[in-house]
Amino acid sequence: MTAPTDIPARPAERRTGSRTRRGSATLTVGCVLTGLVALLALVSFLWLPYAPDDTTGGRLAGPGDGHLLGTDKLGRDLFTQLMTGARIAFGAGLGSVAVAALIGVTLGVLAAFAQGWLDDTLSAFLDILIAFPTLLLAMLVVAARSATLGSAVLAIGLAQSAVVARLVRILAKRVLTQDYITAARTSGTSWPRTVAGHVLPNIWPTLVVNLALQFGLAVLAEAGLSYLGLGAPPPNASWGRLLQEAQATFTIAPAGALAPGILLVLLVVGVNLIADGLRDTLDPASRGRRT
Repeated sequence: MTAPTDIPARPAERRTGSRTRRGSATLTVGCVLTGLVALLALVSFLWLPYAPDDTTGGRLAGPGDGHLLGTDKLGRDLFTQLMTGARIAFGAGLGSVAVAALIGVTLGVLAAFAQGWLDDTLSAFLDILIAFPTLLLAMLVVAARSATLGSAVLAIGLAQSAVVARLVRILAKRVLTQDYITAARTSGTSWPRTVAGHVLPNIWPTLVVNLALQFGLAVLAEAGLSYLGLGAPPPNASWGRLLQEAQATFTIAPAGALAPGILLVLLVVGVNLIADGLRDTLDPASRGRRT
C-alpha cells in the first residue's frame, strides 16, 4: 500500500500562504497605481505638450483644441501642469524619505546603544518630536528659510526622521539582545561591523515598509505646503498649488481641481498598498499578529 503523495497543508501553513498571496496581490495593485503616476513623471523629463509657463491656451478652455484636459485660469495647459506636478511629487517624496532615512537610521542606531538616563532622555526627545505636527514643523522650517522645493523636502524629511529614529531604536534594541550579537562581539567583531552585518540586515524589512508609508505622507505634506504657498514656487506646478488655484473656479472648470486631486489620491493609495503588500510578503505572519 503506497503512501499518499498529497499531504494537506496544516491550518497555520494555509493561513500563511493565503496572507502571502494577498500580500502579493496588494503589492501588484500598488505597483500598478504608483507606476502609472511614475510613468507620467518620467515622461515629463523627456516631453511636455507645452511649456509649463505657456499661457497662450486661453483662460479656462475646455478639453480639446490641442489641450487634452483644457487650461487653467492663466491659460496654461492642464495636462502639462499635471505632468510637472507628478515630477515634483516624486521628487518631494523620495527626497524627504532619503533625509528621514539618513538622519533617522543614524540616530536610531545610536539611541539603541544608550542606557539608563541617556536612553530615557533620547526616548522622550523622540516622542516630543513625533507628537509635534509634521506639517507645522515643516511650515516653521520653510518659513525660516524660503519657499522652495528644497526647503520643503528638508523640512518634511526632518519631521519624519523622528518617526524613523524611534522605529530603528526599538528594532535595533531587540536585535542587540540576541545571542548571535553576543557571539559576534565575543569573536572580536567591532560595533560598526556588527551593526552593518547583523543589526541593519535584520531590521530592513520593517524599515522598508515604514519608509514606504513615509513616502506617501511626504507627498501629502508637500501638497499641503504648496497649497499654503510654502512649497515649490511658480511656475512649478505642484499638485497642491494647482488645487489652491482651481478652488475659485471649480464650478466653471472642475477638471482643474479634480485631476490633481485624483492623481494625488492614486499615488498615496498606491504607495500605501505597496507598503501593505511588502509587509505581508516580507513577513507573512505580521498580519496575523496585528489581527
